[in-house]
Amino acid sequence: MGALATVAPGTQLREGIDRILQANMGALIVVGDGPEVLNICSGGFLLDAAFSPQRLSELAKMDGAVILATDASRIARANVHLVPNPNVPTSETGTRHRTAERVARSIDVPVISVSEDMSIIAVYVGDQKHPLETIPRLLVRANQALQTLERYRTRLDNVAASLSALEVEDLVTVRDVVSVLQRTEMVRRIADEIGGDIVQLGVDGRLVKLQLEELMGGVEDDRRLVILDYFHPDTGWHLDQALRSLGGMGTEELLDLKAVATTLHLPGSLVDLEASVQPRGYRLLSRIPRLPESVIERIVGRFGTLQKIMRATVDDLDDVTGVGGSRARAIKEGLSRLAETSILDRYS
Repeated sequence: MGALATVAPGTQLREGIDRILQANMGALIVVGDGPEVLNICSGGFLLDAAFSPQRLSELAKMDGAVILATDASRIARANVHLVPNPNVPTSETGTRHRTAERVARSIDVPVISVSEDMSIIAVYVGDQKHPLETIPRLLVRANQALQTLERYRTRLDNVAASLSALEVEDLVTVRDVVSVLQRTEMVRRIADEIGGDIVQLGVDGRLVKLQLEELMGGVEDDRRLVILDYFHPDTGWHLDQALRSLGGMGTEELLDLKAVATTLHLPGSLVDLEASVQPRGYRLLSRIPRLPESVIERIVGRFGTLQKIMRATVDDLDDVTGVGGSRARAIKEGLSRLAETSILDRYS
């Protein structure tokens, strides 16, 4: 993503590349001038001049590669012949693209190839090739993805609200928990795809980014809190591992509720999706205004489950370190309001 951000619209490097395309020319550009790059350079001349789009497009008239500083702020060398290891495999056919892929695979620097005949910009980083798409096409794809994300977010809000009501009524099953986590992960993956388009859009992706941030508000927190509420930590299994396991699941696995439950080590998941489970109370307590995480941790540590927290009196809550009388009343009233709202939403 860092290499794509370097050539995103609005940057001087992208402006220089666009000028090369407009002039129907090609180019080979290496972003990095360290010793490993100089070791594969032959010929050319030392320039060491401040970067400008005009200078880049002028230097592209020569056949050799252009070597830029790591931050693309200076043009280090021009008209350089690159001599990467010929034994490095490449799937490309054109001379310029073959050289770019071999250089990227040989040393850890981004290499940009501008095709003269096909007017295509490709960024090579390691074993990966990223063809840059046109801005109109990226915007269409990003807007379509935002519409999909909005539908998935609506469905996520519905299953999350249903889970809240079931938690209040103490009727939660493994299926209910996994359904929320499945939807949360789907929403997060769609957002990641849109994020990649935003990087490529550069300054043209501001509105898309604002919409994405609005749609993703609270999703990551909910994902973490739901897992925290239901998974059983032990010496070899922690919250971070559970989050990584969920994120690492394949698409087919993610669609299988039982596979999700098994991956997260949820109680009862190996037996039955209809097995009853009890939340610890992290998620509902986090919805009470001005209640620090440290206090939530102590409350959960004292009572163990959400049902016990909801049955606790103001005096019981007051006994927890760091709560105090006024905060205990606020917690009791807050949980009552959340319980009432959740049940009304469920049956309305």
